[in-house]
Amino acid sequence: MKFGIDRLLADPALRRPLDGKRVALVAHPASVTADLTHSLDALIAAGVNVTSAFGPQHGLKGDKQDNMVETGDETDPVYGIPVFSLYGEVRRPTGQMMSSADVFLFDLQDLGCRIYTFVTTLLYLLEEAARHGKEVWVLDRPNPAGRPVEGTLLVPGQESFVGAAEMPMRHGLTMGEMGRWFIERFGLDVAYRVVEMEGWQPTGAGHGWPEDRIWINPSPNAANVNMARAYAGTVMLEGTNLSEGRGTTRPLEVLFGAPDLDAASVLATMRRLAPDWLAGCALRPCWFTPTFHKHADQLCSALMIHAEGPFYDHAAFRPWRLQALAFKAIRTLHPDYDLWRDFPYEYELERLAIDVINGGPALREWVDDSQATADDLEAIAGPDEGHWREQIALHLIYR
Repeated sequence: MKFGIDRLLADPALRRPLDGKRVALVAHPASVTADLTHSLDALIAAGVNVTSAFGPQHGLKGDKQDNMVETGDETDPVYGIPVFSLYGEVRRPTGQMMSSADVFLFDLQDLGCRIYTFVTTLLYLLEEAARHGKEVWVLDRPNPAGRPVEGTLLVPGQESFVGAAEMPMRHGLTMGEMGRWFIERFGLDVAYRVVEMEGWQPTGAGHGWPEDRIWINPSPNAANVNMARAYAGTVMLEGTNLSEGRGTTRPLEVLFGAPDLDAASVLATMRRLAPDWLAGCALRPCWFTPTFHKHADQLCSALMIHAEGPFYDHAAFRPWRLQALAFKAIRTLHPDYDLWRDFPYEYELERLAIDVINGGPALREWVDDSQATADDLEAIAGPDEGHWREQIALHLIYR
C-alpha cells in the first residue's frame, strides 16, 4: 500500500498543482516515506519548493517529552528555511507564519484519538488557511486504532487544545477524513485536498495499521501499535495521580501504576463489576519503578494491557470503557483515594484535568458515584457513539 506522501512523490500529476507555488510542510519524526526518508527531505529532493516547515506538539524533531513542554521557532540548518513551532508561543498559526507559503501540506501520523493534539492542530490550520486564502493538503496516513468509535461526545463549551469539537475520544477517522468533517462542521471556505492512501484497509489484517509498514514514534511516548490501540483509554491517566508509565519503557500501555494499590485486587474488582468491558485484550499484573514523572523511584503495582498478538480482538476491545472500569474499581476498593490530579493541563487552568480530557465531567461523576453501574455509563456513551457514526458516514474515504 502507499501512504499519501508516497503517492505524491510517485505521481508527477499529483504534484503538478504545486508548480510555481511556495509550499509549507507540517511534520514530525513519523513523517517519513516507505523507505524511511523524512518527508521534508523527500519533497525537496523531488523539486517541491518548500519554503517553511511547521512542528506540532513535541516538535518537528519529536524531542519534547511531556505536555506543556514547548518548542521554539528555528531555522533548518540544512535548507535554511524557517521552522515554526505550533506548540510554543502560539498553537494557532499566525498571519506571519501563514504568509510563508501558498500551500500547506499536513503530514502527521495520528493515533485516532481526540485528545492527541494533532487533530486540533489540523483544525487551527484549516481555520487560518480559510482566513488567509491558503490551500491545505492532507497527505493521508492510517488511523492505527482503526474504525471503532468509543467515548462520550465532547460537551459544547468544553473545547480545549485536546478537545477541538464535539467528537468522542476514539473517533475512527484518518486525518484526511477528519479535515472533511471539520470543514462541514465549522462551515470553512478553504481550498482543501486529501492525497489519499492507496490500498489502506481499515478492517484488514492489521486492524488499521498495515502489517508491511514499520512503526515510528509520532511522539516520544507513542512507542508501538499496542500503545496506539490502548491510548484512547490510558491517556485518561494523565488526569489522575496514577502513573501512566512515563519514566518506563512502556508508557501509556498500562491501566495504572501506583505504590499504594494492589493490581490483582483491582483486576478482580473490575471482573466483578463489568466483565464484558475487559474483552479483546489480556491484562497482566506487573511492577515498575518510574525513573521520572509520577511516583518516580517508587515501586508501583500495575496492570499491563496487551492489545496485540493472539490476545487482541479488534471488535471487542474498548479501551475507554476498560480505563473507566479501572478507575471505578479503584474507587470501589478505596472510596477516599486521591484519584483526580488537580494541576494545569494543556493550558486549561480552571477545570480538572480529567474533565478536560473527557470533554466534560460525565466520566468523573460516574466513577465517583458509588451507586452508578456500568449500565449507567453505557446509557450515556452508547447514544453518543451512534450519533458520531451517523455524522461521519459521508466523510469516510476508505470503505
